[in-house]
Amino acid sequence: MNQSLKKTINTRYPNVKIVLASKYLESKSDFLPFVEAGQTEFGENRAEVLEEKIEWLKAYPVKWHYIGTLQTKKVKKIINDIDCLHALDRLKLADEIEKRRVGVLPCFIQVNISDEPQKHGFDVNDVEPFLEAIKGYQHIDVIGLMGMASDTEDEKKIRQQFQALRDLRDTLQEKYPKLKELSMGMSQDYQIALEEGATVLRLGRIMLTEGYHGT
Repeated sequence: MNQSLKKTINTRYPNVKIVLASKYLESKSDFLPFVEAGQTEFGENRAEVLEEKIEWLKAYPVKWHYIGTLQTKKVKKIINDIDCLHALDRLKLADEIEKRRVGVLPCFIQVNISDEPQKHGFDVNDVEPFLEAIKGYQHIDVIGLMGMASDTEDEKKIRQQFQALRDLRDTLQEKYPKLKELSMGMSQDYQIALEEGATVLRLGRIMLTEGYHGT
């Protein structure tokens, strides 16, 4: 585990949560070094492997974040096994969660800040209407916004996209005070995300090996 990176982030940004993307952890033995080092938040983006990974770590006090696009047909399979959803991206999904979830699920609304057609998420202008549409739902607690910046080396562009998500959060928070969190920043752009106000980072390979600084 990249303990030096985690320590640096925790020291400079003590209120920021690191969610370790578990895509590259394919066995219980892959997970144990992280759990034993104190990592408690894990993020999975594949519904078909989530249950097995949860079973591996059932004896440990970990929380599971679902960080990928969730197909409506797979909601029933996993929705009561996760602690947080980072990609609430359409009303149909919200309806299915409301129907299937037992208890309240903290959720991030996914916003397409890069304005790329291949990425999921609401347009900036559609977030507030969506919040209004689900305000009576009993099993969904929207705690923040999630966004993925463009896959580019143009740091100015990435910064502008993260700033747009933060500005949207700030504007909406006046009417929706529980909307506090910003899930933004991955291995390739987490430093910019931190500077622009991220409260949750979704980190993958960069956390796997001490000294590794790839994507």
